[in-house]
Amino acid sequence: MKYKRLTFLACMLALLTGCDKPATVPSGPPIPDAKVKGTIGVSLLTLDNPFFKVIGDNITSEGKKRGYEAIVVSGDKDVAKQSNQIKDFIVKKVSAIVLSPCDSKSIIPVIQEANAAGIPVFTVDIPCNESGVKIVTQIATDNFSGGKEAGNAMIEALGEAGGKIAVLHFKQAESCILRVLGFREVIDAHNKKGKAKIEIVSELESGGAKDMGYKAAEDALQAHADLRGIFAINDPAALGARAALEKAGKTQVLIVGFDGQPEGKQAIKDGKIYADPIQFPDKMGVQIVDAIIRHSKGETLPPQMLIPTSLYRKADGQKDPELK
Repeated sequence: MKYKRLTFLACMLALLTGCDKPATVPSGPPIPDAKVKGTIGVSLLTLDNPFFKVIGDNITSEGKKRGYEAIVVSGDKDVAKQSNQIKDFIVKKVSAIVLSPCDSKSIIPVIQEANAAGIPVFTVDIPCNESGVKIVTQIATDNFSGGKEAGNAMIEALGEAGGKIAVLHFKQAESCILRVLGFREVIDAHNKKGKAKIEIVSELESGGAKDMGYKAAEDALQAHADLRGIFAINDPAALGARAALEKAGKTQVLIVGFDGQPEGKQAIKDGKIYADPIQFPDKMGVQIVDAIIRHSKGETLPPQMLIPTSLYRKADGQKDPELK
């Protein structure tokens, strides 16, 4: 009788609380509706440069928001290493491959392997405009227009006196070739107007790195003691050049850089670099993920999507809340 009474009470309790409803799930992190949609394999020129790290970090974070995992690796400016990374992505059957090529020509064969495997390939920052490969789209800074902005900044910096300048290049990267082309176009147009001539007396390899930028600036100063300006294709090269100028006691030489990395912006605020056309690597990372998803849905994308630069001077640095 005791057992029957307990059973009756249990059933009544179930009716009152709704015995056909599932048990309450303990509170905690939300359970995702579906498994990960795919994996994005990303091989960038280098992760030593903060610019590329920001691109990689934003691909990872935006991919996660949209249901994709990202594998981000550094090519370390070594095309053989980058080729092996892409081969590994192909073996892993990733959903898409994102590259900033270490060398746009030498990377062709392995991109063709990815094409043959049916894996869509996208480029970010550095294009691969070579024949024989299929690139879905290129997300990049408008490097040519940015180079033109740098040229105008150099004209502004040197003023009516003009003078001799050096270019610190990185010819391995298509993006830097475009920057220098844009820069030269503006300087040539300025000189044709018959105003104070700006003469490019030296074009040296900087490797896009501080140490090589330092050495290139040293060489330029030794060859041209009356140098008045330096255009460096990125912030690391510009900062290396600044260190060389300080050592040589030539801080009156004006530097125009390119990038807008935090260290570069700080140098502009401190008067060590005159100006930078700044890039937006965070936008690049977000847009490349969006492009991958749009392509996966069958949308046809334009061959390239360019993000304009914005010229950053000392006055901008003084208003920048992120700087010291």
